[in-house]
Amino acid sequence: MTWWSVVRFLHVLGAALWVGGQLTVSLIVLPLARRLLDGERRATVLREVGRRFGMFTAAVFLPVQLATGVAIAVHKGVTWASLLQPGYGRVLAAKLLLFGAVMLAAGLHGWASGAGRAGTARALAVASLVGSLGIVLLATALPAT
Repeated sequence: MTWWSVVRFLHVLGAALWVGGQLTVSLIVLPLARRLLDGERRATVLREVGRRFGMFTAAVFLPVQLATGVAIAVHKGVTWASLLQPGYGRVLAAKLLLFGAVMLAAGLHGWASGAGRAGTARALAVASLVGSLGIVLLATALPAT
């Protein structure tokens, strides 16, 4: 096992926690909250779940993903120019663009939730989740180098 194995492990673990958290909230927590809690309690629980998930994202997920992602890219010799090249570069560029879009959608979801815009918040949550699954798909498509 090398240092780079640990860096890749942390990168994959961070992604798994992010996407797994989104899936857990969407597929398990939300349906149970809708079924078992009255409107006021449901709103409180879901607001707190969202707040903690947002704090986790800002304090742990983003720093780990950015640091490990940059380290992996530098280690693999990725340059700005290589992001335009077929294969690894273009797939990585697509992954990075989608990552940026997902983080924007997630941030806007938090804003929309806090502003009481439930429909917008729901659409942004779905966009963030679908985009996150797309990032995982692109990550698995990265050619081994």
